[in-house]
Amino acid sequence: TWGSLDARPLPAWFDEAKFGVFIHWGVFSVPSFGSEWFWWYWQKEKREPYVKFMQANYPPGFSYEDFGPLFTAEFFDPDQWADILKASGAKYVVLTSKHHEGFTLWGSKYSWNWNAVDVGPKRDLVAELATSVRNRTDLRFGLYHSLFEWFNPLFLEDATNIFKTRKFPTSKSLPELYEIVTKYQPEIIWSDGDGNAPDTYWNSTGFLAWLYNDSPVRDTVVTNDRWGVGSICRHGGFYTCSDRYNPGHLLPHKWENCMTIDRSSWGYRRDAQLHDYLTIEDLVKQLVETVSCGGNLLMNIGPTHDGRIAVVFEERLRQVGAWLSINGGAIYGTKPWRAQNDTVTPDVWYTFSPKEGRVNAIFLSWPLSGTLELGEPQAKLGETQVKLVGYEEPLKWLALGEKGILIALPQLTPKQLPCQWGWTLQLTDVN
Repeated sequence: TWGSLDARPLPAWFDEAKFGVFIHWGVFSVPSFGSEWFWWYWQKEKREPYVKFMQANYPPGFSYEDFGPLFTAEFFDPDQWADILKASGAKYVVLTSKHHEGFTLWGSKYSWNWNAVDVGPKRDLVAELATSVRNRTDLRFGLYHSLFEWFNPLFLEDATNIFKTRKFPTSKSLPELYEIVTKYQPEIIWSDGDGNAPDTYWNSTGFLAWLYNDSPVRDTVVTNDRWGVGSICRHGGFYTCSDRYNPGHLLPHKWENCMTIDRSSWGYRRDAQLHDYLTIEDLVKQLVETVSCGGNLLMNIGPTHDGRIAVVFEERLRQVGAWLSINGGAIYGTKPWRAQNDTVTPDVWYTFSPKEGRVNAIFLSWPLSGTLELGEPQAKLGETQVKLVGYEEPLKWLALGEKGILIALPQLTPKQLPCQWGWTLQLTDVN
């Protein structure tokens, strides 16, 4: 039952990790136009830009399936991907093992001739990335899996029968889930795409009961909340609630903000412009806000059909990693503090480091005055200490009545700043 499944404690590693990287890769990476929903927008909704794109660039009668052999991955170097992931400071990675198009990135025996071993790369992409991530990094390896498939005849037949028949989940979706867990032992199962069908159609509770009790990853695996209509934000492991979910306040249940560096798409887009990509300032802000409010950030990149992580994605990931190499103590393993953000100065977010008994105040803009006023901390004369992470000397401060503290920041040249996009103050012995 959901009652018993939801009572399972979330393995502690997930909350401590705080930051992961999402990878959307599949046949949709071949047209790499508009969105990873290319097939649906072109064939089902017949959206004009997609129809025109196909008319202008492909012969009449060209089908979506014809993109399969063009998904070649000739530049895919899983070791290089693993090194970029490690450099990002992420603690876990989630790869799309199968998106709504139904193409599996492993040689699934339930996806005949529509998988990466039979068609296209002729390689088990899931196995290769899993091996490299496990050999070269300490990241946890996770897999995204879409329950439904837009144009699978068995799914469409079940849908016509208002899901009274269950041909598709019993012959395709569920066997695939058992297959990837047994074969690759992912520590995150990121489910998606309920196809407007209830969890009883998918037998989600049956699968999760096996996953939590009998699977090879039963002790460490975490799951999300997308297991059928009505389960999102209510059932499963951590909550995602919606794409790009960032509530800005504390939630009572562990949650994750899955978002994309490309504002408009999860898959790679050849037509993306520079302003479509979030800046490093945007990304640090997302990370800090999310972690302050008790969430994890899952930051998405979309590789190319030939297996490259575009340079702009690599740069953003390495920048986040550089920021975390200095400020990670205010992110990893932290808990939400009694206040999430400051009441007096905007763009200041708090986390709490339980082991050190330390409050971290992360401020995203350096004040012109050279002093930072914080309305939340209650300082104790002669006891409270304030440090700027990456700077040696303790900082001078002044208590402001019952509550609040005025901190004198050091006068530093741009080269002397510990980092460029957000700074951490460590406050010890504050109420």
